[in-house]
Amino acid sequence: MQRPRFPAVMPQTQNRSGPVQKNTQGLPAKIATSPKPVPASNQALGPGSLAPRQRMLQRLVVQGVSDPLVLAALGAVERQQFVDTALLNQAYEDTSLPIGFGQTISKPNVVARMLELLRAGVNGRLGRVLEIGTGCGYQAAVLSHLASEVYSIERVRGLHERARENLRASRLPNVHLLFGDGMVGFAKGAPYAAIISAAGGDAVPQAWIDQLAMGGRIVAPTATAGGQQALVVIHKTLQGLQHSVLEAVQFVPLKSGLA
Repeated sequence: MQRPRFPAVMPQTQNRSGPVQKNTQGLPAKIATSPKPVPASNQALGPGSLAPRQRMLQRLVVQGVSDPLVLAALGAVERQQFVDTALLNQAYEDTSLPIGFGQTISKPNVVARMLELLRAGVNGRLGRVLEIGTGCGYQAAVLSHLASEVYSIERVRGLHERARENLRASRLPNVHLLFGDGMVGFAKGAPYAAIISAAGGDAVPQAWIDQLAMGGRIVAPTATAGGQQALVVIHKTLQGLQHSVLEAVQFVPLKSGLA
């Protein structure tokens, strides 16, 4: 199967809601759980230094993040490269930040939590992963350290272009950026070992479930009966779909079509 080259553009499709469902590899055996060293000239105190990333990782550990591969991936990506210049002093704080077009970059704790859920029960690297909502490209960069391939879809052209620019210097050969409707997924890349969404809808689209490999997981914010959002994990097994509703979260709404 031919894979799209970085970046790719999906063919434009009609809006589709489709039926909904209401109700996995090869990193080195030894991997550091702290960020990669940076040149001494870049180690001065500041949002782009090594020290703020280490403090972020220490805070995540205190908050309960324990997966060493997730911590290593978060430590390897410089979050300040994905936020506006005016917000650099907040780049490693545990807070979400605006990235334009009415969207935000999720706070590190939420990114770490969702990635741990995605990797639950997996030893080593994930296989092919589908990300719904590229945003500024931060989570796709983190996923590049955790998965063999990352397909990341963004429906807002301005954000797709911004993510492409943010990731260009990193030259991540296993990340494929797609401009298209995330609600319909990306069937050409299926099946996926895991699917993760940075936007929440009323239910997980059936297209995602169809494109998920047997044994794979979907982690996505989804509306609850009370009108709020919660993290939902769907595990596809031979016995059927295992559906878990976890803690409350707040994400931008999942929308269809292109913008």
